[in-house]
Amino acid sequence: MEFIYYFGDVFSPLSFALLLGGTIGGLILGATPGLSPTMAVALLIPFTFQLEAVQGLILLGAAYTSTVAGGAVSAILLKIPGAPANIATTLDGHTMAKKGQGARALQLSFLASAVGGVFGVLLLIFLTPVLAQWALAFGPSHLFWLAILGVTVIGSLDSDSVVKGLLSGCIGLWLATIGFDDIMGAQRFIFHPSLGGGINIIAALIGLFAIPQVLTMFAKGRKTQGAEVIEVQKHSVGKAAGELVRNPRALTIGTITGSIIGLIPGVGGQIAGLVAYDQTKKFSPDQDKFGTGHPEGVIAAESANNAMVGPSLVPLLTLSIPGSPTAAVLLGGLLIHGIFPGTDLFDNHPDVAWTFINSMLIGQILMCIFGLYVAGLAARVAQVPQSVMAAVVLGLSVFGAYSVQSSMGDVYVMACLGVMMFFLERYGFSAAPLVLGLILGPIAEANFIQGSMIANASVGMGPYFLGGPLNIFLMVVVAASVAYSVWMELRTRKVQNAVEVQS
Repeated sequence: MEFIYYFGDVFSPLSFALLLGGTIGGLILGATPGLSPTMAVALLIPFTFQLEAVQGLILLGAAYTSTVAGGAVSAILLKIPGAPANIATTLDGHTMAKKGQGARALQLSFLASAVGGVFGVLLLIFLTPVLAQWALAFGPSHLFWLAILGVTVIGSLDSDSVVKGLLSGCIGLWLATIGFDDIMGAQRFIFHPSLGGGINIIAALIGLFAIPQVLTMFAKGRKTQGAEVIEVQKHSVGKAAGELVRNPRALTIGTITGSIIGLIPGVGGQIAGLVAYDQTKKFSPDQDKFGTGHPEGVIAAESANNAMVGPSLVPLLTLSIPGSPTAAVLLGGLLIHGIFPGTDLFDNHPDVAWTFINSMLIGQILMCIFGLYVAGLAARVAQVPQSVMAAVVLGLSVFGAYSVQSSMGDVYVMACLGVMMFFLERYGFSAAPLVLGLILGPIAEANFIQGSMIANASVGMGPYFLGGPLNIFLMVVVAASVAYSVWMELRTRKVQNAVEVQS
């Protein structure tokens, strides 16, 4: 129950102001099509440089939580998911809005998100310390295989195909080698002076996530979205809360499904929402009502989306394996403040870890409170012309990349990576595994070199890296993750096809 002692830190003036600002801003950003939670968090990282580590994490965590929930606004009112996690919400939410029940759908979505989110953060609170202590058993060889596992897991699940996901992860690992070798000091792939210090992770995050979206927005020119905003009618919040209580099946299935999927590194909120929607429909006696404006569909999808947020941070904080693309960006936010996830986080920085986790718990409640008040404004933000939105995001991207080291070289790197990712996305490649390869590459390399020194002085390379129960277990998990991702890909496509047939 150590986390209770750090609740007061969340309510310090600056920390609470950041929590409020991140929550309200995240709701607006989440409701804007094209601005995913991952992109929103990546754009905010440069603004945390002058903050203390815990304050920066509070801002990023609040934005992460609220953008996932805020995406339901445009999904319900415009039938445009604010993020991939809100795809399943459009199926019944928009139909309810067209029937004049937009306020009811929004209230159900935010209430369900709050319930699922609180449950997910409670899992984070009680599971993370246990797993962090277990992580003490890991040496250099085990951490090397864990880094490889992180790339293979998220690389094979957050892409159109397993092969493309793994190739994206390999590209990220190669990019991580650019610069000077930390051990021998040798130059590696330094094609331009801007690359002498390697690729700055913040410039890479902004370039890979924001620039492709900017180019896509500019490609649309001045075309309007062609979506009509549906008026949000008044509806009693008390009635919505009562309806939520009367639908425990959808709430329970969504919350449990989202929590379990969140614990699996790399699966992502979009899969949680679709799987929860599918399972709720299968267990419901009113299967024919799904897709026609059934509130259970909204409740299941949104409770699952936010329930996965907390558990997705469990593998990040204990084993340095992000459980979602946005968690991978949060890992970058930790590293720039010199904080490394694992047992050291809770032993050496308990105030940072517990204050951050507590802020996410309070943030779920604030998200629900402000959600309905911001809903109307957020819906209007979604109508901003794409060309204007692209210009704003591009300005923030250039500012963020330059502010890291006051270097135009980082801006050039951001632009080059962004253009490269723009074309790679056209062929089904994903930015998430590439970024994860870039983040975990130095971790894998450092532990491989350290392990090699230990191995050469003791049992040799083969027995050190390939022997021992834990090494063998991790290698089996790496192989199993690829096989599992193939099965999961086939299953997800089957669920999506079934959903498309209904819609």
